[in-house]
Amino acid sequence: MTAYEPPGEPGVGPGPAQGTDPADHDAVVLAGGAARRLGGADKPGVRVGGRALLDRVLAACDGARTTVVVAAPRPTARPVTWAREDPPGGGPLAALDAGLRHTTAEHVVVLSADLPFLEERTVGRLLGTLRGTAADGVLLTDPDGRDQPLVAAYRTRRLRETLALLAERHGGPHGLPLRRLTAELDLTRISDPVASFDCDTWDDIASARARIREHGHVLDEWISAVKDELGIDLDVDVKELLDLARDAAHGVARPAAPLTTFLVGYAAARAGGGPEAVAEAARKAVALAARWAEESTPKAPGDQPDVAPDATPDTRPDAG
Repeated sequence: MTAYEPPGEPGVGPGPAQGTDPADHDAVVLAGGAARRLGGADKPGVRVGGRALLDRVLAACDGARTTVVVAAPRPTARPVTWAREDPPGGGPLAALDAGLRHTTAEHVVVLSADLPFLEERTVGRLLGTLRGTAADGVLLTDPDGRDQPLVAAYRTRRLRETLALLAERHGGPHGLPLRRLTAELDLTRISDPVASFDCDTWDDIASARARIREHGHVLDEWISAVKDELGIDLDVDVKELLDLARDAAHGVARPAAPLTTFLVGYAAARAGGGPEAVAEAARKAVALAARWAEESTPKAPGDQPDVAPDATPDTRPDAG
C-alpha cells in the first residue's frame, strides 16, 4: 500500500504532532559501505561546508533519545552509540538489524550518513506524519520519485518483525537489498528533492559544496558549522545580530561590529546563555549604538542636549 503526502516546501514541514513526545524516538544512522563510486574514500568523513557528512546527519537527528551509528567508531561532533553488523560489510539490512538492537523507542528514524541537506525539521516532519497515520513508516522520495528508505521514520516493532521474517526466509539479513524490506511495509511517501539528496559520487559532493556557498544558503551553513565546531546548541535571531553589527559599524566604527557581537555573546553566556539572554544583550547593545550615533549627529541651534532619562542637574558650586 502506498500513500503520498503533499510535498510542501522542500526540506521543511510540520514537526512532531501535538500531544506527542518529540523525544520518544531513536535514530539509526548507517555509515558503513565501501563507497566504490568515491574510489573507496571514507564517505562519512568527507566534508561539505567544513563539516563531515556524518556530523551533518547527526545534527539533523539531535532530538533522538538514542542515536546509533552502525560503523567503526570515529570522532563525532555529538555523542552516539556505536554498533556493527557481524560480519562487517553485510549490507544495509544487516546494518539496520545491528543498529535496531540498541534502540528502545516506539519510533526510529533511519538515515544514511551521506545526506548533506537533511535538517532537524525534516526529521520532525517524518515523525509527525508517522504519528498521524497508521502506516508502518514514512519515507522521502527523490526528484525522480524513487523511494529513499534510508531517509525515513518507522515503527520500531514493525521493522523488527519484518527483519525477523526476512531472516527466516533467507537465512539472515546479510546481502539482502533494502527493497525486500520496503516491499513488506505499509509506507507513506513525502517528496523532498533537497533533503533526499545523497552523495554517491564526487560530482554529488561538488554539487553539495557549491550549493551551500550560494548567497541564500551560505550564512545559515556557516552558523551551523560554527555551532557544531564550538559545541553550541543555541538558536538565536540572526537578523537581530546582523542589525546590531550594522549599527555598531555605521554608528561607531567598522571594527566595533565584530567586537560588539563578541561582547554580546560573552554577556549572554554570563547571564546563563539561551536565546533570551542573547536577545536581551543584543537589545541593550543596539540601544547603546543608537545613542552613540545620535550624539555624533550635529544639533540644530536651540536643540536641547541629549541627556539620560534619569539625569539630574549638576549642583556642585563650580558647575557651569
